[in-house]
Amino acid sequence: MSTRQLNLLGALACASMLAYAYYTQYVGLLDPCPLCIFQRIGIFALGIVFTLAALQNPQLTGRRVYAFFIFAAAATTIGIAIKHLYIQSLPPGSVPVCGASLKFMMKVLPLSEVVSKVLNGSGECAKVTWRFLGLAMPGWVLIGAAGLGGFGLWANLRPAPAAASPAAARG
Repeated sequence: MSTRQLNLLGALACASMLAYAYYTQYVGLLDPCPLCIFQRIGIFALGIVFTLAALQNPQLTGRRVYAFFIFAAAATTIGIAIKHLYIQSLPPGSVPVCGASLKFMMKVLPLSEVVSKVLNGSGECAKVTWRFLGLAMPGWVLIGAAGLGGFGLWANLRPAPAAASPAAARG
């Protein structure tokens, strides 16, 4: 497969993860907490980088740049998922109380304060309302982001496949 096709595959995987997140929200009626929303933003950013890499289909230097941005988006998403899993693992009495909604905070606070408050977590982020094979949603996001990050690094840092020569094509 070409680098373009692999990047497109990464973008489709990100779109699939987001589609499932929205399915659980609107069909499964599971409202996302602020940390869940930040993880969605991370997967969205990862998907955008994959999409841009697929559309541009750059040479070696460009592929290295895209690999860096894929790594950065994946690592940020992984960090948020780890923080979310940590909050979910805290004993019931040690979780911070639920704060204002993300929508309200976005209206009244500067963005830097919103990010700081969300990353500190709150009681709503400690609730585990969904599990699959024993893992809560942030655990699966962590696995997905790590897999996509590794995949994106491999796809963009591997040697480009050699083009077939005209003689080989004639057979």
